Amino acid sequence: MARLALITGGTRGIGAAVARALKDAGHPAVVNYHADEACADAFTDETGIPALKWDVSDGEACRAGVEAIEAEHGPVEILVNNAGTVADNKFENMTDDQWQRVVRVNLDSVFYMSKAVYPGMMERGWGRIVQIGSMNGQAGQLNQVNYVAAKAGMHGFTKALAQEGAKHGITVNTVAPGYVDTYLMRNMPERITQKIIDKSPIRRMGYEDEVAHAVLFLVDDKAAWTTGSTITMNGGTHMY
Repeated sequence: MARLALITGGTRGIGAAVARALKDAGHPAVVNYHADEACADAFTDETGIPALKWDVSDGEACRAGVEAIEAEHGPVEILVNNAGTVADNKFENMTDDQWQRVVRVNLDSVFYMSKAVYPGMMERGWGRIVQIGSMNGQAGQLNQVNYVAAKAGMHGFTKALAQEGAKHGITVNTVAPGYVDTYLMRNMPERITQKIIDKSPIRRMGYEDEVAHAVLFLVDDKAAWTTGSTITMNGGTHMY
């Protein structure tokens, strides 16, 4: 059954791969973005998937964005919370702004976006909420106290909301990728990416469409017995 999907941070990287996969599976998709209008326009031109701009760390903007989507496209039945940012620094040098901005975008957004779609999912008796977490939220990482705390919080949010949503037919799950071959990783120095690859028993980074495949499973009608779970995908780098 075709169900409208909303993917935050969906115009590039993992978010774009998830949006394409959902569309290819027959689900109408809409994506959110925040800054890069040229990238968003190019993504829509290529895929035909509408892209709407708002700041997911702003609760009112999230509510307004969902209302606009539902007015034009119908109820959001699948939400993929993918939007994120980093501001790495040693803990002793980390600023208040670096902490707050990363927590707002990576964790507060999950609350705001889920809150915006949850009542409608309750009324319809069906919903799928999927967070894109991180291996680092499970294993920790140097110079990422802000990011790791936000992603770990996302995993806890998933487990708690899953218990509330179950009686309404709403599942809540997380996909926690390790290092994925995205546009960001391709801009990293080769010596760093090689160290990442060397730590993996599979000896490579993940692919965006592999993460998207896990999301496809979680949003399927036949995944109704899977909730409160984290699918860990990191090539064996961290076996959790």
